[in-house]
Amino acid sequence: MRSLDTLLRLRRELHAPGPPRPLSVPDGMTVPLGCDAVAVPAAFGPQILPRLPRVGCVYADDTHWWWLVPSDSDYALEWPAPARYAIGAVAPDAPRLIHRPDGELPYTPPIPLYLALCRLTGTTPTWSQVVSA
Repeated sequence: MRSLDTLLRLRRELHAPGPPRPLSVPDGMTVPLGCDAVAVPAAFGPQILPRLPRVGCVYADDTHWWWLVPSDSDYALEWPAPARYAIGAVAPDAPRLIHRPDGELPYTPPIPLYLALCRLTGTTPTWSQVVSA
């Protein structure tokens, strides 16, 4: 016989989100520079697309879009909020692939993506900010 507590725990486990996992790169693509991701609110996704010279793999769910970028694309950059930088391209659950580029590389160029996000969020790019002495 199972107690009510056991049944509730089992029900929660069934509906709990899975552990975060790296986004899978489509077959035939390579990641010679490693792979990270930049997550942005889903409402920003359609506004970013036309601002980019090249769009790599993009994944989406109801709340976020994830853009694959080369590893260490956060070096010397502070990605503007509400964007989140995901080392190893780790995302919760399993967003679906909504854009696959032609060719073998899954990357969106990080600098144009960064500048598009800065523009949308009204953030001054890191290298343009005044540094006090």
